[in-house]
Amino acid sequence: MNGDLILLALIAIGLIGRSPIITTAACVLLAIKLIHLDRFFPAIERRGLELGLLFLTMGVLVPFANGRITFKDVMNVFTSWPGIIALTGGAIATYMNGKGLDLLKVDPQLIVGLVIGSIFGIIFLRGIPVGPLMAAGITALLLKIVTFIFGKV
Repeated sequence: MNGDLILLALIAIGLIGRSPIITTAACVLLAIKLIHLDRFFPAIERRGLELGLLFLTMGVLVPFANGRITFKDVMNVFTSWPGIIALTGGAIATYMNGKGLDLLKVDPQLIVGLVIGSIFGIIFLRGIPVGPLMAAGITALLLKIVTFIFGKV
């Protein structure tokens, strides 16, 4: 029952924070639990991130597939300062996402703080939620900094 209440809270938080992905994910998990298909939770937990990352990557690659991004556009990335900076930013972001994924595997309960922090960012900083991996990556970096300065956290 505790899990049900947490999922309901996440649904409410997702609605308040205008995060349809969090709301939908919590709703689907609650539905799976309520119709007694929770035997699939281990498979969802094990493969869910991979499947989500697959679809995210496919979404990012669509402009290549449909021809909106040309070979000339790709070459401009390597020959202009904005392109080189974008290349660097993309590399750093994906590295941080990987660190966030590692952190969430080790300490999955941090997702609650990430979700609530994202909602604060939406409401008070007028931010846009792009997902828990980047938030977890930044959290991993902040944890390293705090550990470096203050010792064990």
